[in-house]
Amino acid sequence: MTKNDPHTLVRLDLNNPVFQEDLLSLQKAERLAVLDTLNKIRQLTWNQLYRDNGLKWEKVFSVKPPDGIAAIYSLRITQSRRATAFRDDDFIRLLTIAPDHDSTYGKK
Repeated sequence: MTKNDPHTLVRLDLNNPVFQEDLLSLQKAERLAVLDTLNKIRQLTWNQLYRDNGLKWEKVFSVKPPDGIAAIYSLRITQSRRATAFRDDDFIRLLTIAPDHDSTYGKK
């Protein structure tokens, strides 16, 4: 398989301190919902992740990505929350869990 092959399974990177703080500060039910979504993601290929209607992978145009990152994306992590992430080879590097949908896109 080549770099960024859409048929490669998604690998999770949960090491961002902001993502960890966001995750660990959630109420138990919502935290478990995030873990269920992460478990789902790690079983998907990149092609499946891009097309999954429940996750709604979307490019965020309103937030300038840091140097070295082509684009920031958002995805539905629970019914009421979205996470931000970027793709780095086979890894999805999770950055944040927004408190609401609008803040994912830099609004508010």
